[in-house]
Amino acid sequence: MPVTRKAQKGRQEGSEPSGLITEKSFDGANRARLSGPGLRSFAAIAGQWQLSERARLLLLGSPARSTYHNWMAKAQSGRKLTLPLDSLLRISALLGIHKALRILFPDDERARQWLHSPNAAPLFGGQRPLDLMLSGTQLGLLEVRRFLDAWRGGLFAAPLAHPVEERAWADSDIEIVDG
Repeated sequence: MPVTRKAQKGRQEGSEPSGLITEKSFDGANRARLSGPGLRSFAAIAGQWQLSERARLLLLGSPARSTYHNWMAKAQSGRKLTLPLDSLLRISALLGIHKALRILFPDDERARQWLHSPNAAPLFGGQRPLDLMLSGTQLGLLEVRRFLDAWRGGLFAAPLAHPVEERAWADSDIEIVDG
């Protein structure tokens, strides 16, 4: 949607419309503001999903164990902490996955089971969604997030274990009603 003249006049020179991600979104002050709460949320979700320390490290981008424990100690005690941008982006994707699972599944245990169970959807190829998330790349996390977002939006769902229909529909199964 193009910006109208009126909107352009109302904006100060050099300012960006709200809601856009700019370089300032990634500056040290903003990362410091998000790091503690983000890491505490990450720890809570990882605990709920029963993730090992190795899995937690992979999800955060493979920091050294000592670095991870230092981050966690700072986050839990409320001390100043500034995570690398890569780790914050990974936490953001994980928060999106968590949110989608909370929407799609009636309880946390079923969501955890979905993550830990083999999945026949083409994206997973029979592997667990968690395996894709633990591939070590941001892309793995983002692919799982996109899959879940599309599923909850009704665009795609994983194949069902038991087909709803035993046979394909025929033309005679379809009735057009005027009205």
